[in-house]
Amino acid sequence: MGSLSSLLILLFLHLIQSSSSPIKAVNLGGWLVTEGWITPDLFDQIPINKDLLDGTQINLKSVTQNRFLCAENGGGSIVVANQQSASDWGTFKLWRITEKTFQFRAFKWQFFELNDHKHLIAVSTSSQNSDPSKTFELIRKDSDPNRIRLRAPNGFFLQANSDGSVTADHPENTNWDDQSTFLLTVVVQLMGEFQVTNAYGHDKASSVMMEHWNSFIVEDDFKFMSENGLNAVKIPVGWWIMFDPNPPNPFVGGSLQTLDKAFNWAKKYNLKVIIDLHAVPGSQNGWDHSGTRDGFQSWGQTDDTIEQTVDNHELMCKLVFHRYADKPELYAIELINEPLAPGVTLNKLKKYYEAGYNATRKHTDVHVIMSNRLRIKDQTELIHFASSFAGSVIDVHYYNVFSSMFKRMTVQQNIDYVYNNRASVLNSLMVSNGPLVFVGEWVDEMGVTNASKEDYQRFGEAQLDVYGRATFGWSYWTFKIPDNHWSLEWMIKNGYITL
Repeated sequence: MGSLSSLLILLFLHLIQSSSSPIKAVNLGGWLVTEGWITPDLFDQIPINKDLLDGTQINLKSVTQNRFLCAENGGGSIVVANQQSASDWGTFKLWRITEKTFQFRAFKWQFFELNDHKHLIAVSTSSQNSDPSKTFELIRKDSDPNRIRLRAPNGFFLQANSDGSVTADHPENTNWDDQSTFLLTVVVQLMGEFQVTNAYGHDKASSVMMEHWNSFIVEDDFKFMSENGLNAVKIPVGWWIMFDPNPPNPFVGGSLQTLDKAFNWAKKYNLKVIIDLHAVPGSQNGWDHSGTRDGFQSWGQTDDTIEQTVDNHELMCKLVFHRYADKPELYAIELINEPLAPGVTLNKLKKYYEAGYNATRKHTDVHVIMSNRLRIKDQTELIHFASSFAGSVIDVHYYNVFSSMFKRMTVQQNIDYVYNNRASVLNSLMVSNGPLVFVGEWVDEMGVTNASKEDYQRFGEAQLDVYGRATFGWSYWTFKIPDNHWSLEWMIKNGYITL
């Protein structure tokens, strides 16, 4: 009887796959998972050192030795000041502890600290916010904030010596032109959920984020989507939503009640909902929208991160099922967004997808979306694997904007690429008795200088034509970016795209 029931469930899910109309969706990016390039105003009220958030990559150059600090061998040894130019080994990532205190992480993940002889070293890969032995106070010159000093845990300031060593033995007195002074250069900044909430601190972050959740996407947006040809929304969430209203620090509660409103609006305007686990513990790609603290990609490096994510996903399934079980708007759950190769291996990803799929099926029979790895040549690598899971969907993302190759093309060549290369890849993914295929992100932008409105219209029409052939459908990235023509809202309102 059990095997018969299982067979009926499989037949039912295959029937759903073959009969459902394709999705025409839009990602609600920057809403429940912060992406600073979408909502830079979220960071405006940070009062002190707003350019030095968690994960900011910096170089430090001694003003007296005219040499850059460098962790020898990238970490695991001493830190010296002897490099004429900054390299990967001379680039450090910040952990922001308070507005003025930081921990510094070297290329191979080790943290700054002092040895018994007051020399600066980067040896340990373990640290916590409460670890004073690895926390340094950063003091900036008022008239020149790129000129800094670092007070070490022993109370003295770091100084660069003539032999290239860096020691913590300089006294308080300074003229901002001595051995304890360094020039700070910001190389890369991260602007995600961790950065914004940790920078504000819990109380301020709670009010800032609640204001953002209540105002960035509103009911009228769902009405607009429904009236302009969309039939679904894809809502990115972070792993911390499972612990709402009291998620782990520095994340703050409130995003779950915002998701409640989204479901109510989706019901009112007849839109399906895809919940997309956009950020997982340890970060699957090291990018802002993965909830990372410092840009290191550690998800999938160990079984622990996979098991933690499976546990979190099962919590999400319980939460979603019990909260939205009576809401037919729930259409699909995406297990992870944009895992990045080669850091995430195919075997590790398959292990997670199987466990995540089984966790989902304990609670619901909605579609389960499995994102392709980014930066792979063989986009069919999951097809055979996913074919054994009824109700599964493969998610691929297509952009003509993040590669210089497309900028060198003409508008027509970009259009031809969509009709030839992209169409061919899609055809290779859509196999008999295989998973459905979903173009989960695309955008009407190609980076061609001086492209006209008509050019964008033709490029958008080509993508709608080709991606509309995907068996599960497509989802545009993203709905709203203030004053940015990438957004679907802007494209529709200004006549660039018609659905």
